[in-house]
Amino acid sequence: MSFRLRVTCLLMLVALVATAATAWLTWRQATGQVEKSVTAGQQEVARITAVLREYGYVHGTWDGFSLTVSGLAKDTGQRIRVVTESDVLLADSDALAGREPRAVGGQPPVLVDPRPRIRLPRGLLPRASWKRTIGMVGEYRSTVRYAACLTRSGVKVSVRHGDSGLPQISSKPGPSPCLKAEGTSDRQSDRGHEAMAACEGQLDMIACLQSAFNDQIADVAPPRLEVHLGHQDESPPTLAAAPAVGVAAGVALAVILGALLLSRAVLRPVQALTMAARGLGEGDLSRRVPASGKDEIAELGRAFNRMAGSIQDGEQRQRRLTGDIAHELRTPLANLRGYLEALQDGFVEPTPDLLDSLHEEVMLQQRIVDDLQDLALAEAGALTYHRADLDLRDLLETCRTALRAQAETAGILLVVEAPYSVNVHADSDRLRQVVGNLVGNALRATAPGGTVTLALVPQGELVIVEVRDTGKGIPADDLPHLFDRFWRADAARGRATGGSGLGLSIVRQIVADHRGSIEVRSTVGVGTTFTIVLATTADPA
Repeated sequence: MSFRLRVTCLLMLVALVATAATAWLTWRQATGQVEKSVTAGQQEVARITAVLREYGYVHGTWDGFSLTVSGLAKDTGQRIRVVTESDVLLADSDALAGREPRAVGGQPPVLVDPRPRIRLPRGLLPRASWKRTIGMVGEYRSTVRYAACLTRSGVKVSVRHGDSGLPQISSKPGPSPCLKAEGTSDRQSDRGHEAMAACEGQLDMIACLQSAFNDQIADVAPPRLEVHLGHQDESPPTLAAAPAVGVAAGVALAVILGALLLSRAVLRPVQALTMAARGLGEGDLSRRVPASGKDEIAELGRAFNRMAGSIQDGEQRQRRLTGDIAHELRTPLANLRGYLEALQDGFVEPTPDLLDSLHEEVMLQQRIVDDLQDLALAEAGALTYHRADLDLRDLLETCRTALRAQAETAGILLVVEAPYSVNVHADSDRLRQVVGNLVGNALRATAPGGTVTLALVPQGELVIVEVRDTGKGIPADDLPHLFDRFWRADAARGRATGGSGLGLSIVRQIVADHRGSIEVRSTVGVGTTFTIVLATTADPA
């Protein structure tokens, strides 16, 4: 997987996990707090209404309940404003606390009804129930007046709840036909239906009697209250900060862990590259880095290894070149020194033949030095080229003319196969140097009676120049080294035949500078063919 893709996937994973964790925890926190707030609010409202109703039920008046309102406001933290249904203010927790009353909030008031809910004995007939209700009205009126009197007098009131729902009544209810109806079996289904119908009628009667009861006690019972809770500018409950901080810490921890994993994945190969580069700069050209995988870091490691290998190969070639130069120059210079010292000491006569031989040896060393300079300039890109449009067929004919005498002397036939004229943009002197070097090598490798052919083959926008010989050929194992400096396929052929061992290296560099290529194929006992490919500037004519 690509390194960039891995980083993107890791960051996306961290972002998704962080978003999901934040959303889940925020939803859970908000839901929990809303549920708690609603439950707590309902409990507080239920408590306030229950306490206020109990006060009115027990005392029969709302006198003196300001302390109760203050205590409820303090315990619940609610602002409590109590008014009657006719909007008469009875108590306000803000005023009781000594501060300016705040505006009432938008919530509807809570209704508190202190009047008792009458409970008639089950099974009474409607006429008997009415008589009983009228008696309960008188009983309640006297009880309420007595309780209100005690309250206004400062006496503690204690009331027990009777079965009828009135403060003092405690009679037991009789058997209920409704209860009997609940236990009716399948065999008594008809009787059960009659009992259920009787229960429905009794419930309607109780509602009617309750209404009559309320009307009769309206002048003595405490009025119903409207309790307003909260105030207009009250801020809604806020979410706790601790879970949000926890989520932020978790996300930060996840990001840090992701960054650590990412930095570890990145810095480990980078650190290896740094150490290898430092070692390479200190001269340890064998340093390499592990490069596994297909991402950008692995590709960087492979590129570094290729660079280090190229530097090591270049260093080895440089050392080999130095050794080869020393080897090539040591023997002829030693011979020259020996002859010169012998001439100085008078042991050897300075004959013309000896002087010619010494001069030829000096010229050979001069040619080696010139070839080294040309090769160095070519490899550095500093070799001078004078490019112009030229005809390759004319160039091959010129080379054949220049080397014809050498070929005839060796008994070798030198021919040109160029049926078409092909133009290229090149340096004619350098290309003659290339062809001359290849032809010279071919003449030295070909026995008398053989043939060296210069062929020109147009091929579309390219042109192929071939130098073929019928010589002894080159072994396949030697072909990869053919263009190396100071390398010779025939170890016996050396300075005596005029070869410096640098010609083919120069040839390859000149062809490469002309944006061409050179290849060689050879068969032992058959011959060798050098193939040069160049770009043309015009169609063949």
